[in-house]
Amino acid sequence: MNVEEVSSVAVDTAFHLHRNLGPGLLESVYEAVLARMLEERGVRVERQVSVAFDFNGMHFGEGLRVDLLVDGYMVIELKSVEKLAPVHAKQLLTYLRLLNPPVGLPINFGAATFKEGIRRVVNKHQDFASSRE
Repeated sequence: MNVEEVSSVAVDTAFHLHRNLGPGLLESVYEAVLARMLEERGVRVERQVSVAFDFNGMHFGEGLRVDLLVDGYMVIELKSVEKLAPVHAKQLLTYLRLLNPPVGLPINFGAATFKEGIRRVVNKHQDFASSRE
């Protein structure tokens, strides 16, 4: 699957998770369930991935940790808070700039509705032709 197809599967899966489980649980619960649901749909998922990066001549062996790395090229950052803050999208954009995947999704399972709790963050991604989001 390409990044747009994987993104579509991730959004659809997270929507169903939010609808069926509801808001208010710990992030770790949503992380475990979403990872399993994505794997059941044929998507490869890695949880709590420690990522090394170099910046300004310095090496950071565990400089950041992403909640879910999907098919090796999409980052999903999960939250379980009342409302996503602007810093959450900025944090994800920093992750995307350091890792260089094209798309990331901050998903907040604490929001009253799924639509309130999801955003799409892109990093130099150009191919939107097949996007269904």
